[in-house]
Amino acid sequence: MTEEEDRHATKMAKKKAARDKIMATKTDQKGLIIVHTGKGKGKSSAAFGMIFRCIAHDMKCAVVQFIKGGMSTGERDLILGKFSDTCAFHTMGEGFTWETQDKSRDTEMAQAAWAKAKELILDETNKMVLLDEINIAIRYDYVSAADVVTFLRDHKPTMTHVVLTGRNAHADLIDLADLVTEMELVKHPFRSGVAAQIGVEF
Repeated sequence: MTEEEDRHATKMAKKKAARDKIMATKTDQKGLIIVHTGKGKGKSSAAFGMIFRCIAHDMKCAVVQFIKGGMSTGERDLILGKFSDTCAFHTMGEGFTWETQDKSRDTEMAQAAWAKAKELILDETNKMVLLDEINIAIRYDYVSAADVVTFLRDHKPTMTHVVLTGRNAHADLIDLADLVTEMELVKHPFRSGVAAQIGVEF
């Protein structure tokens, strides 16, 4: 071993010892409230990554889509086609609000989605429930932020993970959450005239 390699090994050994000491104090487990927000791409994609992780561990889970409607997506097609026994999938929206242009109908659909979400969260056999684009429904007042916060705080089973996605997450939801990630937009091909593409956006 060279002197440089020896210095590196010593440095990494110290880092490992410090890391192991920190990790030894992290023994609690709980169902997390996880928020993915921000203007950047990847909020739902990251959330579906966790859903597929649950599926891989044979953990029962569920998805409720609040806004995305009739458009086919790879995640939905795969789950419904291959994993519907492990993951319940409910597409409750009819498209983005600028497409439907019908606030009363959008509100009705979002309220139905929220009712389904509560049912799935209260079912303790579901280890994770993804509420896809619920932040958008809250932002447009289709669903009350206060109702969501109160329900998650007071009624979510202790070991159930709930993931909430969408831009402009409400401040009270961010305060309640255990884990919040804000996706930052640096570059996006849409700005260069590139349309949404299969396998990337859907």
